[in-house]
Amino acid sequence: MRARLAPGSSVSVPSVTAIGYAERPAPARALGLFGQVMGLVALTVAAATLGVYVGRDWGGAGWFIAWLLSLGCLIGLNVANARGNTGLAFGLLLLFGLLVGCSVATTVNYYAETDPVAVRQAFGATALTVAGLGAGGYAIRRDLSFLYRIAFWLLLALLAAGVVLIFVRIPAAYTIYSIFGLLVFSLYTVIDFNRLRRAGRGEAIPLAAGIFLDVLNIFLFFLQIFGRSR
Repeated sequence: MRARLAPGSSVSVPSVTAIGYAERPAPARALGLFGQVMGLVALTVAAATLGVYVGRDWGGAGWFIAWLLSLGCLIGLNVANARGNTGLAFGLLLLFGLLVGCSVATTVNYYAETDPVAVRQAFGATALTVAGLGAGGYAIRRDLSFLYRIAFWLLLALLAAGVVLIFVRIPAAYTIYSIFGLLVFSLYTVIDFNRLRRAGRGEAIPLAAGIFLDVLNIFLFFLQIFGRSR
């Protein structure tokens, strides 16, 4: 699941009025934004963890309803943030994380009960992958936003392949699909952290939502890979 504002779209960012902020060196502002975004990502992950617990016994179409509502929250937080309503955007970010957690609760809890080792392996692999790719993307000085278009088309191909696999049962294809998914969201991780290097404070909440989705999808694909290897 991925939804974001199109690169290059016009977004109004509230002006900074704090006295002395404009005098801070650019590296200090960048590090301050980095810390803010990572803090928001951590809070969203915590909300998603709570969602996994809340939705552990949900059945039927509950996960799908939660997914649809989370998509609405993602769109809403981008709109609210663009209009300068950061309080509402922050609340929608946390609700987004909670609903996403509910939507994947069945999958995560299934693996936690049947193959807890795969969950631990997926968690460790996700942490190392995101840390490495994030550090690399943030360190690259060149603006990589032009890669968003490529990543978007790869994401569409991933979604199309997922639909095909619903009707075609080929064991090896699921592993290939999971590896392809890892590559797609690894690319998004590099681009998002690179964007973080030159973003303004008004972009903190949408960026946190995007990086959270990177982390979540990488974790889920690793979970599928490690779960199928047993």
